[in-house]
Amino acid sequence: MDRTFDRPSLRLPATLLLAGQLLYVVVTLLHTGGEANHHSAIFAAYAGSAIWTAVHVTQFGCMAVMLAGLLALFAAVDGQADNARLAGRFGVAATTATLALYGAVLAVDGVALKQAVNAWANAPEAEKAARFAAAEAMRWLEWGTRSYANFTLGLAVVSAAAVVRATLIPRAIAYLMMLSAVSYLAQGWLAGTEGFSDTHTIAIILAEVFNATWMTWLLVVGWRTVPWHARAFHGHVVDHAGVLAWWPASVSPTISERPPALRGCGGACLLRSCRPSPATRHEPGRPASAGATSSTP
Repeated sequence: MDRTFDRPSLRLPATLLLAGQLLYVVVTLLHTGGEANHHSAIFAAYAGSAIWTAVHVTQFGCMAVMLAGLLALFAAVDGQADNARLAGRFGVAATTATLALYGAVLAVDGVALKQAVNAWANAPEAEKAARFAAAEAMRWLEWGTRSYANFTLGLAVVSAAAVVRATLIPRAIAYLMMLSAVSYLAQGWLAGTEGFSDTHTIAIILAEVFNATWMTWLLVVGWRTVPWHARAFHGHVVDHAGVLAWWPASVSPTISERPPALRGCGGACLLRSCRPSPATRHEPGRPASAGATSSTP
């Protein structure tokens, strides 16, 4: 399995992911608030909102940016082991489905529900009951579309975590991604069973916190300067996180330049019990043995 990765290739996806998530949070702060499951009160607040359409259009744009970052992440770490490649393909499909479903969510919420609550608020008394029922139907449709949008987003993030775990990207990032995925799956279940309850709100906040954490960490990994012991030596990557550290003595840095874990090593330095096989290891000036493979960092 090739577990290498190109740090600069992570910069675009990490930037899109983090920017989309943070902007979504900021824009959502402008969304009309209230007890979302208390329909008569919240519908009156929605009817009085003058920026309702602008907020929802911007939310869709932010979600599109974040999902574009997820697609870029799949592209950046493509070409891993077979199981990770399959997860990546599934993740691309789930991410694309998520964008379509979120478009449906915001069409229902940002357009259909707004028109329904406006009609209810402005209807004569004799029509209010029917108009209110129509607005509730739009709300319940929103519950359903948001539920499955969250399910597909959770599956997309699970797939991304599986692909990330197959590379030399710190595994803690993959674990944080899994926590985000669980939060999205919980949102999907709660939206479909309870609507927009307080528990659903807690799940949203948890997902946003987990997202901001792993996305920031991924951005740092992408921009971090690669030290000498994270460079490729004749096809063998010596990663800063410490999976493989081997170099011939003729190109070995001085003792003082090495990290503490690698001092005292000679021509073959070992870190975390991972030594390249003779079939894949060769020294400068010596031709690689038959069947040798090489990778690029």
